[in-house]
Amino acid sequence: MGARQQGTRRWAATLVVAFAATAMPALAQADETEDMTVEVMAGACTYCHGTDGNGIGEAIPSIAGMPEDQFAYMMVTYQDGSNPATVMGRVARGYTEDQIQALAAYFGGKPFERPPQPWIDESVVAEGKELAAEYCESCHENEGRDGEGVGILAGQKLQYMRFSVADFLSEAREMERRQARKFRELMDDHGEEGFEKILNYYASVQ
Repeated sequence: MGARQQGTRRWAATLVVAFAATAMPALAQADETEDMTVEVMAGACTYCHGTDGNGIGEAIPSIAGMPEDQFAYMMVTYQDGSNPATVMGRVARGYTEDQIQALAAYFGGKPFERPPQPWIDESVVAEGKELAAEYCESCHENEGRDGEGVGILAGQKLQYMRFSVADFLSEAREMERRQARKFRELMDDHGEEGFEKILNYYASVQ
């Protein structure tokens, strides 16, 4: 693990403490209110994911515009522990199924913003685009903007995508059969560098 990744992991651990001290008490207070609005629930999310769900910094993903079924799936896997996370496991367990559906609709209706990411390696973007067309485009359509049952990759935070790929490759997160086959093919043909080129490409898409 490189120095930057170690630093980001340490930052994420610090964020757990900060979140517990601020957002979690707000959620606890909100849970006592029967008519809690989705805006109140979403307010706790924006502490990390930014205004209207557009993530802050290198590693916090943007959740604005996420397909509702994908949002709900991610929250359920955080709840049951099948999707490892530094913060989201404890956060997700604080919501009911109905609240998750309400949040999915709320953030799904927000526009996905794509601010510049100065840490992108522009020298590999062109090759990453070619690799993505071969290995990813069948599911992540329209340069990663669309696709049935998949999240938005176009303009997503680079470090977050790196963490996600690492979890899949280490089998910390389960992959569907088709995804697992594509991952194996990409690794066999291009190694870890192939993944890095693709991720830099998707992060660069506007």
